[in-house]
Amino acid sequence: MLIHERVREFAGLPVVDFTEEGVFRDGTALDEPPAGGVAWRVRVEEDDGPFGPVFEEFLRTVDPAAVTALVIGWWQDYGGSDPADDPVERLLDAAGSLTDLRSLFIGDVVVEEREISWIPLVGFTPLFAAYPRLERFWMRSGEILGEPRRELRPFRAEHLRELRFESGGLPARVVRAVAAADLPALERLEMWLGTRHYGGDATVADLAPILSGERLPALRHLGLQNSDIQDEICAAVASAPVVARLESLALSMGTMTDAGAEALLSGQPLTHLRSLDLHHHFMSDAMTERVLAALPGVKVDVSEAGDPGDAWVAVSE
Repeated sequence: MLIHERVREFAGLPVVDFTEEGVFRDGTALDEPPAGGVAWRVRVEEDDGPFGPVFEEFLRTVDPAAVTALVIGWWQDYGGSDPADDPVERLLDAAGSLTDLRSLFIGDVVVEEREISWIPLVGFTPLFAAYPRLERFWMRSGEILGEPRRELRPFRAEHLRELRFESGGLPARVVRAVAAADLPALERLEMWLGTRHYGGDATVADLAPILSGERLPALRHLGLQNSDIQDEICAAVASAPVVARLESLALSMGTMTDAGAEALLSGQPLTHLRSLDLHHHFMSDAMTERVLAALPGVKVDVSEAGDPGDAWVAVSE
């Protein structure tokens, strides 16, 4: 699966682009920026030059105090390494201006700009102290380009309700930072763990604090997806305390086979779930029927079945 389209809506708001060339909505130039009610996306094209000046111009053009939702698209020249272009640095500098920011997505980058594992990992954890009112945080990133400028540390986000990481190889240190975080209001957590070949080195042990649910009292949806250890994750989920209070569970996009499904069926009951997402799997037809028969009242997605002898994650490079 390749990501060819940027988000057109974020946090329930239509996305408006702010680029070096001007303000655009759905590709149409606007004479003046909207007064409000939109999610702003700030990005540069590959040959536009540095992100920093474009972001500064954005803050001068709009009323930053009115911005509630912000999307960061591509931010680097090819091979660029100027700290002024690091979106986290720019966001930390702007925290005194973006005073009502509630929703943030870093890395709305399509494959034509950069494949997912070549989107730099950024040191996102200080953002939660700088923006204590954040309710939603998404990030799309990879591992290949190395260490973020800022160390990833455990964090507290008192109002955060939704946390989503899209990656073809989510580093274990990201998983551990989330697992050690205090997230009392978090309702939705989704992590595309990816493959070790692209830096996805998290283990089931790294996921243990998440699966215990002790730091996630409000969690209602959990997605542990796109993993090349999906069967191991299924086995851990089968006895995980957090599952009993979930409304929905996603174990999709990875290399799940009959072994993972057998672990789920042999574990704690899943009949309380409203939905179970297992799409992009490698179960046999017989096991697929067993799963569906065992959960008659649950909306189970078993689409995109693959050959059990050739399992692969949906998103990698």
